[in-house]
Amino acid sequence: MEIQKSEEIEYKRPVKILAVDDREDNLLSIETILEQEDYTVVKATSGRAALKILLTEQDFTLILMDVQMPDMNGFETASLIYEREKLRHIPIIFITAHNQGEERMYEGYKMGGVDFIYKPINPELLRYKVSVFVELYQKTHQLISHEKSLVAANKKLEIEIEERRASEEKIKLLNQQLVINNQQLKNTIEELDRFAYVASHDLQEPLRKILVFSDKIQTKYSNVIDQEMDRNLAKIVKASERMQLLINDLLRFSRNSSNSEDFTSINLEQLITEVLNDMEVDIERYEAQVKIENLPQVWGISSQMRQLFQNLVSNSLKFRKKQLTPVIHIYSEPRKMSNGQEKELSRIVIQDNGIGFDSKFADDIFTVFKRLHSYHEFEGSGVGLSICKKIVERHNGYISAESEIGFGAKFIIDLPVASEDLINSSKLEKLKSQ
Repeated sequence: MEIQKSEEIEYKRPVKILAVDDREDNLLSIETILEQEDYTVVKATSGRAALKILLTEQDFTLILMDVQMPDMNGFETASLIYEREKLRHIPIIFITAHNQGEERMYEGYKMGGVDFIYKPINPELLRYKVSVFVELYQKTHQLISHEKSLVAANKKLEIEIEERRASEEKIKLLNQQLVINNQQLKNTIEELDRFAYVASHDLQEPLRKILVFSDKIQTKYSNVIDQEMDRNLAKIVKASERMQLLINDLLRFSRNSSNSEDFTSINLEQLITEVLNDMEVDIERYEAQVKIENLPQVWGISSQMRQLFQNLVSNSLKFRKKQLTPVIHIYSEPRKMSNGQEKELSRIVIQDNGIGFDSKFADDIFTVFKRLHSYHEFEGSGVGLSICKKIVERHNGYISAESEIGFGAKFIIDLPVASEDLINSSKLEKLKSQ
């Protein structure tokens, strides 16, 4: 327990917020609302003043940006901020006294903004939204710090292995150390999974209350509140639903654990047919055509394989061309790859005729929370494809994507074939565990 506490202290980062508004009283109001939290609020009275501050300080957790400012408005300032690579990680919440309309809001999101808050500012809403992004900021840097330490440890091991290769005794000692380090690495990854699960689970209850009480207010006072208040409540509900989707995806992401006893031979054609039956409503709604052919027996965990292919088919349906019947083709290509030792792998391809994406983002789409489109264009949390990558890697496989804008997407998955050796080895392990 003492070790865990010290790690939390190590990963705790100071929170700095840049507030930008041409009126001093508005800046004072924001500072007053946030003063009870342990935040450092840096104030700027114009877009130019904000840019000047950001020349020397890039460690801001969040920027609260007024939209309507003389000389340079909030959107223009945000555009200039995100021209700098070092500043693109800082989320911006726009503050405005007017309903910007969908086109203006889309412009704000396109500039890189993550949300809007309307004046007069609701103190509780501001504190809540700031706390959400602060928490995500802390978790992100915690994961980054873990990743850097693991990368550094792996590099150190590689150097040691190369230096000690000449001595057989030293190699034996190094292998023993490697086993220990691998176990530590496994423990660290499991700890991160548990952390993501607990953190996501604890966020469920307050979010559920926001949804319930917002709905109660809309229902009970529907004849009393004006249209603007009704729209604001609807936005709160919509934002909360997005956050709920994100939390649920995080929970699924952290739950994808497994052990060798869970693996079995899977009839992929039968499994995907069952997945498509479960998705019958969506497939019929979009009048999609799904073709399955030549699918093999693979070695894997049935529940995770279901989630993998359900996510990929859902992805094809989501990013369909609106004016065209969605066509999804699922087939396989046997192949062999050599990675230290020969492994027989089967290649499964899922190809669609959707909107596609720029090929330069082929690796980025598997990153957690990475989105190529705004929430207004396509719903989702940006976690689905990262779950797919995690599942495939836990099956000792590989996943990649190929696409061009306007010409659909192709997802390529390499999975171990359910060979006789794997099946016999699994039976032996189960007998030993009994």
